[in-house]
Amino acid sequence: QLQASGGGLVQAGGSLELVCAASGLRLDYYAIGWFRQAPGKEREGISSIGSSGDWTYYADSVKGRFTISRDNANKVGYLELNSLNSGDTAVYYCATCRARVAGRCLPDVWGQGTQVTVSS
Repeated sequence: QLQASGGGLVQAGGSLELVCAASGLRLDYYAIGWFRQAPGKEREGISSIGSSGDWTYYADSVKGRFTISRDNANKVGYLELNSLNSGDTAVYYCATCRARVAGRCLPDVWGQGTQVTVSS
Protein backbone atom coordinates (compact mmCIF):
# COMPACT_ATOMS: atom_id res chain seq x y z
CA GLN A 1 0.00 0.00 0.00
CA LEU A 2 0.97 3.58 -0.54
CA GLN A 3 0.28 6.62 1.55
CA ALA A 4 0.56 10.22 0.42
CA SER A 5 1.06 12.83 3.13
CA GLY A 6 2.12 16.42 3.56
CA GLY A 7 -0.96 18.18 2.29
CA GLY A 8 -2.58 21.09 4.06
CA LEU A 9 -3.90 24.60 3.77
CA VAL A 10 -1.56 27.12 2.20
CA GLN A 11 -1.86 30.63 0.85
CA ALA A 12 -1.51 31.35 -2.84
CA GLY A 13 2.13 31.58 -3.76
CA GLY A 14 3.12 29.20 -0.99
CA SER A 15 4.78 25.81 -1.05
CA LEU A 16 4.24 22.30 0.24
CA GLU A 17 6.15 19.04 0.02
CA LEU A 18 4.19 15.84 -0.41
CA VAL A 19 5.60 12.48 0.57
CA CYS A 20 4.72 9.07 -0.82
CA ALA A 21 5.59 6.13 1.42
CA ALA A 22 4.98 2.44 0.95
CA SER A 23 4.25 -0.48 3.17
CA GLY A 24 4.34 -4.05 1.99
CA LEU A 25 6.04 -3.30 -1.31
CA ARG A 26 9.45 -2.18 -2.44
CA LEU A 27 8.77 1.30 -3.72
CA ASP A 28 12.31 1.51 -5.07
CA TYR A 29 11.38 -1.13 -7.66
CA TYR A 30 8.73 1.04 -9.29
CA ALA A 31 8.28 4.26 -11.15
CA ILE A 32 6.09 6.60 -9.12
CA GLY A 33 3.32 8.79 -10.42
CA TRP A 34 1.57 11.70 -8.74
CA PHE A 35 -2.04 12.46 -9.56
CA ARG A 36 -4.60 14.91 -8.34
CA GLN A 37 -8.36 15.22 -8.41
CA ALA A 38 -10.18 18.48 -7.88
CA PRO A 39 -13.88 18.57 -6.98
CA GLY A 40 -16.00 17.88 -10.03
CA LYS A 41 -12.98 17.11 -12.23
CA GLU A 42 -11.34 13.97 -13.51
CA ARG A 43 -8.18 12.65 -11.91
CA GLU A 44 -5.14 14.20 -13.58
CA GLY A 45 -1.66 12.74 -13.86
CA ILE A 46 0.71 15.58 -13.02
CA SER A 47 4.16 14.09 -12.57
CA SER A 48 6.09 10.83 -12.59
CA ILE A 49 9.62 9.59 -12.03
CA GLY A 50 11.50 6.47 -13.03
CA SER A 51 12.44 3.80 -10.53
CA SER A 52 16.02 5.07 -10.37
CA GLY A 53 15.12 8.68 -10.99
CA ASP A 54 16.43 8.39 -14.54
CA TRP A 55 13.45 10.14 -16.09
CA THR A 56 10.77 12.56 -15.03
CA TYR A 57 7.53 13.82 -16.50
CA TYR A 58 5.48 16.92 -15.72
CA ALA A 59 2.10 17.92 -17.01
CA ASP A 60 1.99 21.38 -18.52
CA SER A 61 -0.22 22.54 -15.67
CA VAL A 62 2.58 22.07 -13.14
CA LYS A 63 5.76 22.31 -15.21
CA GLY A 64 8.21 24.79 -13.73
CA ARG A 65 6.38 24.90 -10.38
CA PHE A 66 6.43 21.31 -9.10
CA THR A 67 9.48 19.09 -8.64
CA ILE A 68 9.37 15.32 -8.32
CA SER A 69 12.12 13.34 -6.63
CA ARG A 70 12.69 10.13 -4.73
CA ASP A 71 14.93 8.66 -2.04
CA ASN A 72 15.30 4.97 -2.77
CA ALA A 73 17.44 4.38 0.30
CA ASN A 74 14.44 5.35 2.42
CA LYS A 75 11.88 4.09 -0.09
CA VAL A 76 9.94 7.32 -0.36
CA GLY A 77 8.95 9.68 -3.14
CA TYR A 78 8.46 13.42 -2.99
CA LEU A 79 6.54 16.08 -4.84
CA GLU A 80 7.54 19.66 -4.09
CA LEU A 81 4.77 22.13 -4.86
CA ASN A 82 5.75 25.76 -5.38
CA SER A 83 3.95 28.90 -6.51
CA LEU A 84 0.65 27.35 -5.59
CA ASN A 85 -2.59 28.84 -6.82
CA SER A 86 -6.25 28.07 -6.27
CA GLY A 87 -6.25 25.84 -9.34
CA ASP A 88 -3.95 23.46 -7.48
CA THR A 89 -6.58 22.72 -4.84
CA ALA A 90 -7.23 18.99 -5.03
CA VAL A 91 -6.68 15.65 -3.38
CA TYR A 92 -3.22 14.45 -4.35
CA TYR A 93 -2.41 10.77 -4.77
CA CYS A 94 0.69 8.77 -5.48
CA ALA A 95 0.75 5.46 -7.31
CA THR A 96 3.19 2.94 -8.66
CA CYS A 97 3.36 2.87 -12.44
CA ARG A 98 2.73 -0.34 -14.37
CA ALA A 99 3.87 1.30 -17.59
CA ARG A 100 4.80 4.64 -19.08
CA VAL A 101 3.15 6.05 -22.19
CA ALA A 102 4.55 9.25 -23.66
CA GLY A 103 6.07 9.94 -20.26
CA ARG A 104 2.78 9.51 -18.47
CA CYS A 105 2.43 6.99 -15.70
CA LEU A 106 -0.19 4.29 -16.08
CA PRO A 107 -1.08 3.74 -12.44
CA ASP A 108 -1.14 0.39 -10.73
CA VAL A 109 -1.13 0.49 -6.92
CA TRP A 110 -2.77 3.58 -5.48
CA GLY A 111 -2.19 5.26 -2.19
CA GLN A 112 -4.56 7.17 0.03
CA GLY A 113 -4.62 10.81 -0.95
CA THR A 114 -3.75 13.98 0.86
CA GLN A 115 -5.75 17.19 0.58
CA VAL A 116 -4.08 20.34 -0.67
CA THR A 117 -6.10 23.52 -0.31
CA VAL A 118 -4.80 26.83 -1.62
CA SER A 119 -6.45 29.96 -0.33
CA SER A 120 -6.40 33.13 -2.40
